[in-house]
Amino acid sequence: MFLRYFYDEKLAHASYLVGCQKTGEAIVVDPSRDIEQYVEEAEKEGLNVTAACETHIHADFVSGARELADRFDAKLYLSDEGNEDWKYENLDGIRYQLLKDGDTFKIGNLTFEVLHTPGHTPESISFLLTDNGGGADRPMGIFTGDFVFVGDVGRPDLLEKAAGHVGTADEGAKQMFQSLERFKQLPDFLQVWPAHGAGSACGKSLGAVPSSTVGYEKMFNWALQYDNENEFVEALLDGQPEPPKYFAVMKRVNKVGIELLKNLDLPVKETDSAKLQNWIKEGMVIDTRSVEQFAKGHVPGTINIPFDQSFTNWAGWLVDYEAPLYLIVDESQMRDAIKALRSIGIDNTRGYMEVKTALDSVDELERYAEVEPKEIKEQIEKGEVYVLDVRNLTEFKEGHIPGASHIMLGTLPERLNEVPQDKQIVLNCGTGKRSAIGASVLQANGIKDIVNLVGGFERWVDETQIVTK
Repeated sequence: MFLRYFYDEKLAHASYLVGCQKTGEAIVVDPSRDIEQYVEEAEKEGLNVTAACETHIHADFVSGARELADRFDAKLYLSDEGNEDWKYENLDGIRYQLLKDGDTFKIGNLTFEVLHTPGHTPESISFLLTDNGGGADRPMGIFTGDFVFVGDVGRPDLLEKAAGHVGTADEGAKQMFQSLERFKQLPDFLQVWPAHGAGSACGKSLGAVPSSTVGYEKMFNWALQYDNENEFVEALLDGQPEPPKYFAVMKRVNKVGIELLKNLDLPVKETDSAKLQNWIKEGMVIDTRSVEQFAKGHVPGTINIPFDQSFTNWAGWLVDYEAPLYLIVDESQMRDAIKALRSIGIDNTRGYMEVKTALDSVDELERYAEVEPKEIKEQIEKGEVYVLDVRNLTEFKEGHIPGASHIMLGTLPERLNEVPQDKQIVLNCGTGKRSAIGASVLQANGIKDIVNLVGGFERWVDETQIVTK
């Protein structure tokens, strides 16, 4: 048997290529939209990708299952659990098999057994893997998707918070409790292969280790320590972070389908700097430089989302999926930036401009100031400035600058009317990066009297020891 782990750091998403070396067949578990990584690895190992499977209808990235079906006529193995709201619809013209609890299918000499494990979503399933070709008659591991992570379990509130299905959070939490009771009955030696790692918004405290075992999770995963359902439900729902807005889009995309990558064009490179102002008027222009570079000088009206590990997350929060999108980006990063955007279904990037061309297009660059905690402390204490905290609500509740108001960064564009303009605005987050993105959002929307707190709340606490809870 062949097993290869793939990890997208920007999405905190794990996927797997599993192959039977005796027959040369391979399957991809929870594939991302970028299937080239699986294709290259399969070719290197002398395997043919004949199938793909999904543990559930994903909400945080575009599945690559239909890309594999189109390229290789791969057969798709998909959940048939859950009610009618959670059934796959984009199945015309492809080979597929719908799965229920207890079903099995084979890839060469490998057997996959289906467990219905609802909680994160109603249709969630897990796959027990047995290597019959190696002489085994018991499974060696389980692909848990967003059911059980290393040190955490899938959140049950996404359908309610992101997709608008009222009342499903409590119901999902109860289903998760029952699914975990079933998980506890599995052999301790089974390896656990989840679909996400630390940084994913599909849970609240995921570990950074890529895999685990059933036995280890039974001993140390906080969610498996409860015997009382009511206590578990309360603990699971408490402290879940805000789900990115794009999750609702992804649920729909992965249910009903999205354009194949082969039918999408790369954005056009623009060298005429005069076009930039038209871009700003008709859509959104993202400057992908670091927050430090952006603060020192940028084109007015542009939004700063640095092209780093958090790029995809904040793009999903802040980009309007219906409006044209343009990038200010280094040529060397353009293709990777487009790949990251398309991984969450942002396919409307019309054009891009290199940084120097863009910066040379205006007579005067816009800037925003940064301020040290000790420099602004007295003004904050006197109420002379408006302190805006853009962290997650759970972070804010754990402690914040006295008198601060809270608007989570991802919700800032639609809550601009809550930001007063009769005082200077002091933005802060944990370390100063999210608030820097927030500063760009405010400036692009005409709110100019702003400063960003250097080092954020962490540095404020270190230097002042003043905290409100």
